[in-house]
Amino acid sequence: MTEFMKRCTLSWVLCFGCAMGAAQSPLFEGTDLITITISGNLQELWKDRGNDPQYHGVSVSYVEGNEKTITLQAELKARGHFRKMKENCNYPPLLLKFTEQPGPNSLFYGHNKLKLVTPCQGEKFVVREYLVYELYNLITPRSFKARLVKVIFSDSEKKKSTQPLFCFFLEDEDQMAARLGLVPLERQLVRPEVTAKKDFLNMAVFEYLIGNTDWSVQYRQNVKLFSVDSISQPITVPYDFDHSGIVDAPYAKPAEQLLLNSIRERRYRGYCLEDLKELEETLAGYRQKEKELQEVYENCLYLEDGFKKSTIKYIQEFFKTVNNPKLMAAEFGYPCRKDGTGNVVIMGLDKN
Repeated sequence: MTEFMKRCTLSWVLCFGCAMGAAQSPLFEGTDLITITISGNLQELWKDRGNDPQYHGVSVSYVEGNEKTITLQAELKARGHFRKMKENCNYPPLLLKFTEQPGPNSLFYGHNKLKLVTPCQGEKFVVREYLVYELYNLITPRSFKARLVKVIFSDSEKKKSTQPLFCFFLEDEDQMAARLGLVPLERQLVRPEVTAKKDFLNMAVFEYLIGNTDWSVQYRQNVKLFSVDSISQPITVPYDFDHSGIVDAPYAKPAEQLLLNSIRERRYRGYCLEDLKELEETLAGYRQKEKELQEVYENCLYLEDGFKKSTIKYIQEFFKTVNNPKLMAAEFGYPCRKDGTGNVVIMGLDKN
C-alpha cells in the first residue's frame, strides 16, 4: 500500500467517525439567530496575531430553548493572514477548538474545531459574506456550510463585554468531507484543467457571479481540494469571499495584475474553453436557481434595503449576461484572449 493510499485510508476512518456526529449536529441545520458568549482573557488573544499564534483558553456559553445555559470549555487562536493583521481588522478570524467533547444534546455536538469569522471593518460585511455561502449551498451540496450567530466577547480580566456582534461559524473541511463522503487533499500546484470539470465550472461561474477574483487552484488560494478516492480527479470547493464584489468590503481591492477598476467589475477566471457549449449545463443549473438566489437577499432580515436592491440588481446583471449569447461569449471566452489577463494566477498570501 502506497503512503498516499495509507493517508486516504486513515482519512476515511477519521471521516467516518466525524460523520456519525456531524450528521446529528444541529449547528448547520438551524437558521435561527443564536447568541453565544465567549469568555476568557481576550486581550491576550487579540494581541496574539503573529506568525505563530497560540491557543488561549475560553468558555463558550449559550442558552438552550428551555432557558438552560450550556457552557463548554474551549480554546481560541487567531488565524488567516490579511484579516489577522491589526492594521486591517478590528477582530481577527478565529479557530475554535473544544477541549471537552460537546454532548449529544449540544448545539456543537459532533464538532471538534470550527472557524469563526468575526467583524473586520463592520458587522454588515460579516452578514454579506455569510450570505455568499448560502448562495453556493443552493448551487451545489459540495460547499461549506455556515451558521450566522451573534457573539458577545467577554473579557475576564478587564471585566468588559462587547455588544452582541454578527459572526458566523464555518464548517471544518474534515467535517464537510465526512458529510459528503470525500477526502481532503493536500497536493499543491494542481492545474485547474485536471480537476473534476463539473465542480470546477460550477465554482468558476460562481466566482464570476459574485465578482470574486481572489482565488486560484494552482496555489490553493481560497480553494480547497477534495477527492472521492485516491484515483479520482480533485474536486474544487471555494471559500473566503470577503474580497468579492457582492460583499463590497471597504478594504477589498482586485489584484493589480488583473487590470480591473474595482471589485464590482466581473472577470471570468476559469480556464480557456474552445467550445463554450461546455458551459451550457453549468449555466442551465444557474438559470434554474435565479429566483432562489435573489430570494436569499430579499428574505434576509439583517440587510439594509439599499444593499438588498443593489445586490439583487448585481445578480440580475449576471443573468442578463448568461442569457445573451454575445455577452456570454465575450465574458466567458475571456481566458482564451492572448491580450487579456485571463491566464494570470493569483498566488495570494499564506493562510491558516
